[in-house]
Amino acid sequence: MRPLPLLVIAVLLCRLAFAGVVRIEVTERSDVLPSAAAKDAPPYERIVGKAYFAVDPKLPANRSISDIDLAPRNAAGLVEFSSDLYILQPKDPTRGNGTAFFQVANRGRKDLLMLFNRGTTSNDPRSAAEIGDGFLFAQGFTLVWLGWQFDTPNQDKLLTHTAPAARNGTQSITGLVRADFVPDERSTQIYVADRNHLAYAVANPNDPELVLTVRDRRDSARRTIPRAQWQLDAKRENVILPAGFEPGKIYELVYKAENPVLVGLGSAAIRDLISHLKQERATTGIQRAIAMGSSQSGRFLRTFLYFGFNEDEKGARVFDAVWAHVAGAGRGSFNHRFAQPSRDARPFFNFFYPTDMFPFTDTAQSDPFTGRNEGLLDRATKSGTRPKIFYTNGAYEYYGRTASLIHTSVDGSKDFPPPPDTRIYFIPGSQHGPATAFPPVRAGTQNLANSNDYRWALRSLLLGLNRWIVDGTEPPVSAYPRLANGQLVPLTEVRFPRLPGVAFPNRIHEAASLQYGPDFRSKGIVTIEPPSVGSSYPVLLPQVDADGNETSGIRMPWLQVPLATYTGWNLRAPSISAPAELFSFAGSTIPLARNRNERAANGDSRPSIAERYPNRDAYLAQVRAAVRNLAAERYVLASDSDAIVEQAGGLWDFWTGSR
Repeated sequence: MRPLPLLVIAVLLCRLAFAGVVRIEVTERSDVLPSAAAKDAPPYERIVGKAYFAVDPKLPANRSISDIDLAPRNAAGLVEFSSDLYILQPKDPTRGNGTAFFQVANRGRKDLLMLFNRGTTSNDPRSAAEIGDGFLFAQGFTLVWLGWQFDTPNQDKLLTHTAPAARNGTQSITGLVRADFVPDERSTQIYVADRNHLAYAVANPNDPELVLTVRDRRDSARRTIPRAQWQLDAKRENVILPAGFEPGKIYELVYKAENPVLVGLGSAAIRDLISHLKQERATTGIQRAIAMGSSQSGRFLRTFLYFGFNEDEKGARVFDAVWAHVAGAGRGSFNHRFAQPSRDARPFFNFFYPTDMFPFTDTAQSDPFTGRNEGLLDRATKSGTRPKIFYTNGAYEYYGRTASLIHTSVDGSKDFPPPPDTRIYFIPGSQHGPATAFPPVRAGTQNLANSNDYRWALRSLLLGLNRWIVDGTEPPVSAYPRLANGQLVPLTEVRFPRLPGVAFPNRIHEAASLQYGPDFRSKGIVTIEPPSVGSSYPVLLPQVDADGNETSGIRMPWLQVPLATYTGWNLRAPSISAPAELFSFAGSTIPLARNRNERAANGDSRPSIAERYPNRDAYLAQVRAAVRNLAAERYVLASDSDAIVEQAGGLWDFWTGSR
């Protein structure tokens, strides 16, 4: 089949659709460099452009968008917005597999090719290194990205999204915004937005109610910094403290801002684009869609489901499957007034934002603090638009993202299994993302960074998820720690070995019951900042073996046949202060001693490498057996076996010093 001319493609995609897509303007259509490692993959092309949307605020599917009644409207009474669009698709749609693999961009970024093609990270993948081994192309997926986050900076080819601000007639709307920050080094100026994102400027720099505080720990009392000691810059977006912000301290500014953007339109944009691509299947070849989000964008998907966005304006299911990766039990600031989508909830950064919010499980439980009874999928269940769901979390998400709450009762007393159409997979001994660089280093942490590269498992899980929605073939069984078999325990019961120079955490991230005001849940309006903090929900952790490696979940060969201990936690280095606190997103690699003498000299209780394995061949034989078992359970692909064993051989060479 000859590819359609660019003009024809543009006309077909620009057809006005009930689903809210007004037009798509294509600015580039170019060939994607083929991958030498995927010779059988169909030729791919790159589509770059912008999607334009208009939604009717009166339609039931749009009523859950916060402040939708206060949005400006065009002459037809519709709310308009737009998003950057990026697609990698087979040039001939008939050679694709019929599945759109949509990645919710994390702060505007694209990393599907890093996660699944083992490519290098790029926001505009073009080189052979960025394209990787072509795995996704060989499978025939259409890869789709769309901007959804209004405060993403327009730089570095990040995906952006433009949405209107709510207004009360001709009057601007004001409200409370809170900014907190923990500097790692002494500085005199800090930005009020998260990271480098667009800020809600302080409405009145002379407001006598402006409050800047400092405290030592998450639960410490706040100390007010006198107003005369600090100021705002001319843009009202930076706090200047001439005496200097101290590293390791928690600073917090509460202020009034104006012109709140309708953040929930980002969810509507994704909903409507995917619905449109499926409706135009004769042209696009898209019959079904999988959504994947990692970290922030995984929490976005949990929020997307909670608010019922998987039902389009016609009542049809949008995503056939949703994969929330390393999202823990969180949601986020994706659909309320003055929401800051980039803000998250970490052990020692971004405190008390609406991230760890009940409900945590797919099916309903009763909240002991509010008495509410609900589940994450209540709206999708009522509308008949529930997707198949994968939740994948690493060890970091149990220590730093309250992951146990997705599969325990709210009081932490018993297991709470997922419904039949949900799978939960735990990847033990991993940090907040797969390790893509070796050897590990220290960067603000006490231990070497985590070096567990678990991307091999993601490839197999993706194919299992796709088969599930194509022909109903059940994916691999859930694999996660359970209370019933002693694999899930409180922090005080984790039997981590005493290792020289290694401090085990004495506190972890917790999910507290937070109150932002009486209209927060019903209208998305925050009137209490900082929020009222109530009791915490019990968070549990995976148990470990005598080496300190976790015993449950999808244990990669480097955990089953270890040369090191891999953890999901790492502590802040004394050089950046607060050394008792967890370092955000980081895990640890704690290598084994090479031989008995080195172990004795170090005082290490773990058997050395030489005491475990007679030689390299014996080690690799055990690795190959572990890979065979993982492939039999469909947690890795048999076709990846040789590459996994080769990677293990590189680990041997490095840790034994034979490199």
